[in-house]
This record gives sequence, C-alpha cells and structure tokens, in this order.
Amino acid sequence: MILDGKRLLITGVITKDSIAYHVAEQAQREGASVVLTSFGRVRRMTERAANRLPEPVDVLELDVNKPEDLDGVVAELRDRWGGVDGVLHAIAFAPEDALGGKFLSTPAESAAQAFTTSAFSFKALGAALAPLMEPGGSVVGLDFDATLAWPIYDWMGVAKAALESVSRYLARDLGPQGIRVNLVSAGPLGTVAARGIPGFEQLAELWRSQAPLGWDIEDPSPVASTICFLLSDYARAISGEIIHVDGGFHAVGAPTELS
Repeated sequence: MILDGKRLLITGVITKDSIAYHVAEQAQREGASVVLTSFGRVRRMTERAANRLPEPVDVLELDVNKPEDLDGVVAELRDRWGGVDGVLHAIAFAPEDALGGKFLSTPAESAAQAFTTSAFSFKALGAALAPLMEPGGSVVGLDFDATLAWPIYDWMGVAKAALESVSRYLARDLGPQGIRVNLVSAGPLGTVAARGIPGFEQLAELWRSQAPLGWDIEDPSPVASTICFLLSDYARAISGEIIHVDGGFHAVGAPTELS
C-alpha cells in the first residue's frame, strides 16, 4: 500500500485502455483516493471508464488550456480534500497536419498548438496545484523519448522535447516547496490516442524487435507501476528525472537509418 492515504488527480483517462486508467487502478489498489479529469466530447467516455475502476470515482471538467478550468479544479480539490498529494499529467495533442511525415509543411499555429497542449500545460497544471501540495507532493508527466527524430512523430516529438525541458525548470522552481517533478518515458502502447497517429504500428515494431527485455504494446502495467512509485514516498528524493520504461530500448537505440 505504497500510496495509502494519498490524494491524487489523474488526467488523460479516455478508456480503460488508457495508460492513465491503469495508473488510477493501481493507485487505488495501493491505497490512494483518486479523482479524474476530462472535458468536451470525450468526458462521457471518461465517466464510463471511471465506473469500471475498483472504486468508481468522480470526473472533473478540465481543459488544461483554459485557466478558468484549472481554477475550478483547484477549488474543487480544496473543498473536497483540503489539498492534493500528487498529479499525473497524461495530456498530449498535435493537429493532424503536424504528424505523419508532414514536418516541413506544418504551419506555425499547429506546431504552437502541439507545444501549448503537450508541454506548456505541464507547467500550467503543476503551478496551479502547487499551492495545494505540502512538501512531499509529486507531479508526474508522461513522455516519449525526444532524443531522436522518430518517423511520423514530427512536431509531437518537438513538443515532447519541450516537455522534458519544462519538467526540469518546474523541478527547479517547485523543489524549494518540497514538490517533486518527474517524467516517465514510455515505450509505445496501443492506446486510443497512439493508434490515431499515422504509422503507429511501424514505430511499435521497432520496440518489439529491439527492446532487450521485449515490449508488449498491449501491457501498460509496467508504466503504471513506475508512475505509482514516483507518486509515492519511496521516490521522495527523486526530482527532475526522466525514467525510461521501454524494455531497455533507449539503451540500445534505433537502427541507424532512423536516427
């Protein structure tokens, strides 16, 4: 029960296949109280997933690009719990014209949208919740290795590189308050969002063939377990870190023709 008594806000649940869903499920089994967020057309899907958790949970309205939604979530958590111990940022988006081999033709506004939703929002969420966190609080984000130029990933890859930089600055600025900030760089997983990326299967095949430990794109539980560890007091001296949960793929790299 490494999360016994922890109060956690988890974003990014769309269906029960979402990485964030498995985090919420494991967190509950480890003793945490959980609240989810969603917005717009997908909120009904999130609510259905929320009802399938070991303990059904509430879903709060949050478009992370709207300051008024962030204020509303902060007010709700203050009224509900008085504070919060951890948050998972599992939010990323890039317009269709910013992915799938369109890097050179992507307009600036699409690249900016990818950055705002996928990277700047990590700062926005962490800064908004920081006043509710006591020393020992934890902010965790989902990452994808941004050290290479991957096929098809294009401006989302650029946004993930920005996310990694944002996490370091956020760790610097929240550290004096005793709040930890870390990322989990996961191998490709077959979530609804991932399968929507053109050429996802091509990317996933690299992990299947090269990860020293092997990689199952249908099993998000190793990623969820690592996130729960980072949200727990066992990770109390870890901040500004990127933990790779990818079967060891990052250690051996991609074929030279992809680098």
